Amino acid sequence: MNRPSRLASPVVELRQYTLKPGQRETLIALFEREFVEAQEATGMTVIGQFRDLDRPDMFVWLRGFEDMETRKDALSAFYGGPVWAAHRDAANATMIDSDDVLLLKPAWRGAGFDLSGLLRPTVTEAETMSNGSRLPGFVEISIHHLRPGTEAGFAERFQAEAVPQLATNGARLLGAFVSEHSENTFPRLPVRAAENIFIIVTGFVDGDAHAGHRAALAASSVWRAARETMATVATKPTETLRLTPTARSLLR
Repeated sequence: MNRPSRLASPVVELRQYTLKPGQRETLIALFEREFVEAQEATGMTVIGQFRDLDRPDMFVWLRGFEDMETRKDALSAFYGGPVWAAHRDAANATMIDSDDVLLLKPAWRGAGFDLSGLLRPTVTEAETMSNGSRLPGFVEISIHHLRPGTEAGFAERFQAEAVPQLATNGARLLGAFVSEHSENTFPRLPVRAAENIFIIVTGFVDGDAHAGHRAALAASSVWRAARETMATVATKPTETLRLTPTARSLLR
């Protein structure tokens, strides 16, 4: 088992890759074998890797950095280094698009991912554990698109009104984030800089627990009232990603 290089990340990327049909397992195998330790050796943290249950050709993952300058240095080191040079053609051959990237920061103090105490299986351990089956764990990422300048107020209201409802109805809050509007320090990799986003990340034991949680929220008048109030600053419907972690994902 390997420990992550960082306990939490003040700067986070949410990356959604559209892959060629049937190529997701190929990319996951390559990513988990070659890219996890190589990225963390440069000073970033590989937080989580996921299969999207509703989009079979999507690979979703998160990585974090101590600050924007560290991000520049870490990405420069990795994408200019030997591991990426050796495997980039194989990775790129699986992809249609890799530019759907949101740059984020914690929505309030303590809202970042807490990875303390978590252990990542080695490649060999992960292969033994999974053996072709899916490991337990279920993660939901809700992406709220907001009017410019409303992220802080939305996050404050969500923390006060919605977070207690999440916990009451069986969700484990993993993190909450808003857009990081600092200049992209590594322009070679584009980000969706114009977005005004609030993101909530929740965890569950499995898909059944998640389904029960969603049903309980739908029946909650308090939750519906909170959602209706917050919807007044939304620019389009909330995106919901239903995700299962890969074998070597820290976040699950």
